[in-house]
Order: sequence, then C-alpha cells, then structure tokens
Amino acid sequence: MKQNPVLRITTKYIIPPIILFGLYVLFHGEYSPGGGFQAGVIVASAFTLYGVVFGVDLVEQVAPPRVLAVLACVGVLVYAGVGVLTLLLGGNFLEFATLAEDNLTAQQRGIMLVEVGVGITVASVMIIIFLAFARRERR
Repeated sequence: MKQNPVLRITTKYIIPPIILFGLYVLFHGEYSPGGGFQAGVIVASAFTLYGVVFGVDLVEQVAPPRVLAVLACVGVLVYAGVGVLTLLLGGNFLEFATLAEDNLTAQQRGIMLVEVGVGITVASVMIIIFLAFARRERR
C-alpha cells in the first residue's frame, strides 16, 4: 500500500515543533504547569507519530532500544544524583538549599536538574513501550 504523501510531509513539518514544545514545557515547568513528566510524554509522542507514519524500523534507527535503555538509566541517575549531591553537601535528600548560597537560585537549579532527569527517563521509557507494542503487532 502506498503511503499518503500529505501525511508524510505534514509529519515531517510537525515533529520539530512538537519536540520544541516538549522542551518549552520542561524548561518552564517550575514557573507554570508542566515539567519533566509532561515534557517526556510530549517528546515521546513525536517519536510515536514518526513511527506510526514512517514505520517502527526508522524509529529504531533514530533511537535504538539499547540507547533508550541507557538514557532511561541516565535520567534516573540524574534524579538520584541530585539527591545524593544534596546529602554530600550536608542537607537532606533533595534539599535544594544546599546547592547554592541563595535559596531561590538553589531551588531553581535543583528543580531543573530533577525535571531534566525525569524528562529523559519518561521520554525513553515511553518510546521503549511504543516500540515493544509496535514490534508485537508486526509478529
């Protein structure tokens, strides 16, 4: 069956704004609704759309499952690493006040690092779940 050219071209143009919106949600999560989880799901939706329109094999070329598994672990390590860093600096786990002299700056740094870790993990795991279901369908 021949692919719909309108759908393919539209998808190519809409994926970058979807990823950009995901980054916007990530970086404005401390000031407005949103954050790492929402940003991760939005970014993963771009990969899901790409896979639905162009095929799962191309998604696996862009984001190999092994790389996604590593990224999921890296995101968890970033989250936990911020907590361990605050412990090493003399505070409680995820007590951001230890990250800087100014409490507001410390909160911003800590929240942003945690949200980045969550975003990386959520996006990776959502893409892994999509690939698992898509592979199951091909059998």
